[in-house]
Amino acid sequence: MGFMAMMVSWPAIAAAFIVAASLSSPAAMRASAAAGGGGGNNPTAGFAKVDLTGGDFQVQRPYDVPESRRFRYRDGVRTFWVYDSDKPFNTATHTNPRTEVRLRGHDYSSGVWQFEGYGYVPSGTSGVSVMQIHNEEGAEHATILMLHVYDGVLRFYDGPAIESNIYDRWFRLNVVHDVKASTVVVYIDGKQKFSTNVIPSESYYFKFGVYMQHRDWSNCMESQWTNVTVYTKSY
Repeated sequence: MGFMAMMVSWPAIAAAFIVAASLSSPAAMRASAAAGGGGGNNPTAGFAKVDLTGGDFQVQRPYDVPESRRFRYRDGVRTFWVYDSDKPFNTATHTNPRTEVRLRGHDYSSGVWQFEGYGYVPSGTSGVSVMQIHNEEGAEHATILMLHVYDGVLRFYDGPAIESNIYDRWFRLNVVHDVKASTVVVYIDGKQKFSTNVIPSESYYFKFGVYMQHRDWSNCMESQWTNVTVYTKSY
């Protein structure tokens, strides 16, 4: 499309963009979820909400830069970014660069637990984990679930595709972990997209943000999250 054509059609394009953005905003998605929308059942039905405080959201970022240079919390939205040349989050580890929240104070070892959040991954971000279920420190396997983004595709680790087009839109993510059954189920926008058995561990906790992986990473990796909630229920 030429420049003049873009100028002529801009009001219509802008109006369409505003409508689309309003329909895909976290607020609109929450309303749809509460009404049982999204094309599927509400995955939080039957669960009890866990009370979270601001202190439960522990930010981990490269140890040699101020938090404000890799993390922002504004108007209820947490924005995370990291560069492939960044340092680890402390001097005792050799892990890849990350800027993440570790949800602390709510580690669990039994029952059924659920992470819910409204996420946004901008185009260009690749080779990064945006959410994970971490095992207790020192476990043989560090995680039982990591959700990676590669070129716009959300994957279970480097394996099965969960959502083929994750870029530049708000999406509702629900991850349900049944400890006794050793299963995890992933929902996108209220629809079940993936389930698998996992290797059990002693205890677990949730993380989200950006954590660089070992292939196909971009120079800068970013994700945004709002309305992060934890739910649980007993057997």
